[in-house]
Amino acid sequence: MRVVTGLSVLVLGAGGIGHAVVTGLETGIDRVDPFKDMKNRPRAGHGMNLLLVGTDGRDRITPEEKEKYRLGGAPCNCTDTVMLVHLSADKERASVVSLPRDSYAQVPEHKDLTTGKTHSAHPVKLNAAYAEGGPGLTVRTVEHMTGVKIDHYLEVDFTGFMRTVDTLGGVQICTARPLKDSYSGLDLAAGTHELNGGQALQFVRSRHVDGASDLGRMQRQQKFLASLIKQATSSGVLLNPVKFQDVASTMLGSVRADRGFGTEQMLELGQAMRGFSPASSEFASVPLQDVAFPVKGIGSTVKWDEKKAEKLFRALRDDKPLAPRRPAERHPEAVPVGVAPQRVRVQVYNGTPREGLGRRADDALHATGFDTTRTPLNGEPGERERTLITYDPRWDRSAKSLAEALPGSELRAVTGQGSTMRVTVGTDFAKVRPVRAEDPERGEFGTVTGDQVACR
Repeated sequence: MRVVTGLSVLVLGAGGIGHAVVTGLETGIDRVDPFKDMKNRPRAGHGMNLLLVGTDGRDRITPEEKEKYRLGGAPCNCTDTVMLVHLSADKERASVVSLPRDSYAQVPEHKDLTTGKTHSAHPVKLNAAYAEGGPGLTVRTVEHMTGVKIDHYLEVDFTGFMRTVDTLGGVQICTARPLKDSYSGLDLAAGTHELNGGQALQFVRSRHVDGASDLGRMQRQQKFLASLIKQATSSGVLLNPVKFQDVASTMLGSVRADRGFGTEQMLELGQAMRGFSPASSEFASVPLQDVAFPVKGIGSTVKWDEKKAEKLFRALRDDKPLAPRRPAERHPEAVPVGVAPQRVRVQVYNGTPREGLGRRADDALHATGFDTTRTPLNGEPGERERTLITYDPRWDRSAKSLAEALPGSELRAVTGQGSTMRVTVGTDFAKVRPVRAEDPERGEFGTVTGDQVACR
């Protein structure tokens, strides 16, 4: 997330600022060589692919900031965020795919940066590849997992993220419900907020807001990025040479990039993203098969759905949109409910052996307005006949709104589940009934395209 923030600021401004300014800024970039001695790489596709990595470095954050924003722990020297960004060859689309940091991964043979020992290929969580082999092993591991050839590598830490947001003057986000996390210190009421750098860091780091953990955090990171893009492209601040230089020099003070990412590449990206808007961006997370896949010696990992993940990454390789755009549908016959669907967070599970049923239900709920995770999972083995909705009793009104959209479903209270509703789809599922709030309330921006960032 921190990397995407800095990169967005840089490339959006580069096209309008000019060669001389960008050339001067390039000297501030710390260089790495993640592609050194790499062999048997995937074939190049169309467009440009960037691996954007956020680390938990916090050496230059003041003691006061560490205390205020709960940053006092020791850094793990690992990747906190990993995103694969594809810029289309026609210069009209950016696709952002979040890779869960706890993803089950196989790292290739390599030399350990800490001990100097050579390790044979072995399983790890994705974020551990950086700790063992730095940017080079991270790139090799991601290429092996996705089949996508990485053209450029960019990395930034907590400090760069905070300072960049502050230099921009903050970023506006809106939340449909209160968000509170005692671990990160995040505490936001429902509504619109102008976040400074430290608050923005809390927003994108929080993992204990709901039952979705890292998956929910990736959704918030994508939403923050969409809001940032909207603000950057609509404010005109990036066409101001003085302001641009302040923002870019702040970000570049803590960024690391491959040696091939220089002046010409910055200008090329700037040209590609002239006229870029939130509607030009699309966001996705890797389809998952198991969010608690046990691995001996490693613990619980996140296992990808290989078939669906391959389809996703093939779209990147072939330079195609991740999802077709469909016009919004109007539902004058929508049933009135007490809580707007945009305020109801939903995780869908497929409770049957029917392949694709979970995805169909997630798509239908999302199209009706519900804030689904967009990563349906498999339920317990067997075949459930009746669709089940489990919910925390504290969110009973949200559960009732969801039940109206799934007539005939079973409601079951589960104390301590959190704010995320869980829908286990049964064989009785046919369609989702449209619903609307009796009293229109502000909702969250969506996560599929960047033009859904405004509060409703």
